[in-house]
Amino acid sequence: MTLLVELPGPLSLVQDLGRPGLGHLGVSPSGSFDRRAARQANAILANPVGRPLIESLGGLVLRAESAHAVAVTGASSDIAVDGRTAPYGRAVLLRPGQVLRLGIPTTGMRTYVGVAGGLNPGSELGSASTDTLSGLGPAPLRSGERLAVGPSSAIPDLEDVPPLGSSGDATLDVMLGPRDDWFTPEAVRLLLQHSWQVSPDSSRIGVRLVGATLERSRHDELPSEPCVRGSIQIASDGQPIVLGPDHPVTGGYPVMAVVADTHGDRLAQVRPGQVVRFRRTF
Repeated sequence: MTLLVELPGPLSLVQDLGRPGLGHLGVSPSGSFDRRAARQANAILANPVGRPLIESLGGLVLRAESAHAVAVTGASSDIAVDGRTAPYGRAVLLRPGQVLRLGIPTTGMRTYVGVAGGLNPGSELGSASTDTLSGLGPAPLRSGERLAVGPSSAIPDLEDVPPLGSSGDATLDVMLGPRDDWFTPEAVRLLLQHSWQVSPDSSRIGVRLVGATLERSRHDELPSEPCVRGSIQIASDGQPIVLGPDHPVTGGYPVMAVVADTHGDRLAQVRPGQVVRFRRTF
């Protein structure tokens, strides 16, 4: 039971729900950037919630070498099977030899492709996720690679899933701290009231934002300390970096605030040039 990768697109990775709880070993959680979209794809296919699937920036082309059911969630893009439009957020049956093709997302950033039974690439430290910072897990997909697929269950009859990608601004709830006292009151005000533009120099490690300069009130060195997904570090140039799933487990930049975990998935779908705003709710 295999799928052949004919084209991987700009970046396609195997992801599951990651490696939580290993920060004391220097291992980041990794896992699907948009966890909600990954869970939806698996639910459509009656897979266990954490089964491995593909996280893609689009341009992915897969050929079925045996019969499979697949589902596409996350960012919205053109989906075609043998050149014919296929539905988003529904189980799609692929016969042997048929080709699934994803376009580049038109809204959102990351598309998720689940397959009934889930991918079966093996695991490292309890997860099949690709960690782009440490190199743990499977390598990024490459042309000619065959993806092993596990045994599947009956496909549930679910309603269509609404696209999760957004072409509008993203507003994220945050909690100030632990190092907001390293910044001037004006800098804290700017973080919460300024509109931040997503930089093209963003990744699963961190989403870089561009805007007003956030001035420190303290300029001494901060020893490296633990970081979590969603931490808003302020780099030496005064610009925020919101840490993603492949973040380092410690960092030397002061963390002014942390994005609420319930809003962390929204960062997966912001595109370069989009606007991000922060809203204090704690």
